[in-house]
Amino acid sequence: MTQQAIAIGITGASGAQYGLRLCEVLLRAGQPVYLMVSKAALMVTALETDDPLPARPEAIQQALNERWDIRTGLLQVFGREEWTAPVASGSGHWRALVVCPCSTGTLSAVATGASNNLIERCADVALKERRQVILVLRESPYSRVHIQNMLAATDAGAVVLPASPGFYHKPQTVDDMIDFIVARVLNVLDIPQSLLPAWGAGASSNEP
Repeated sequence: MTQQAIAIGITGASGAQYGLRLCEVLLRAGQPVYLMVSKAALMVTALETDDPLPARPEAIQQALNERWDIRTGLLQVFGREEWTAPVASGSGHWRALVVCPCSTGTLSAVATGASNNLIERCADVALKERRQVILVLRESPYSRVHIQNMLAATDAGAVVLPASPGFYHKPQTVDDMIDFIVARVLNVLDIPQSLLPAWGAGASSNEP
């Protein structure tokens, strides 16, 4: 049976590095990925990274395949209004959506069932089909509206996973902190990962 794809939506919140790293790790593991990048995310990526993404979906796909040396076919990038994409329908061959990072605007859309672009439609489809939806929020502080939307999204079946890296693994670089969040996402997806050891692995039984 063909392996089902993981859909990734990168929105305009700060932290595009989380979504790009997640995409890279999945692809290097041979996991098919359906990628969607919002217009705001393109701007943020240009501000926060040394490798801004091109504007067109086809160009993004080619650029990332070349950047990570990924074999053709594993990655498919769709436009914000590409309604014929597999992620726009419950009959599409994909199993989960990770919005990483997830802006509070996208959170609001997910919580209220809006479908104004492909990322929002993908979330709506995933929730109605009882597929996994992981929202990696990157915002602080939260307003009451944000908290209510997080509760509504959780009640609908989504997992809210804020981009709040821990420090018990003693990160040495920014990349280590990025990998912490990516590892947590992979754990929720039940995909094996070696970025972060499981809690307690190799620890003394006398330690708390």
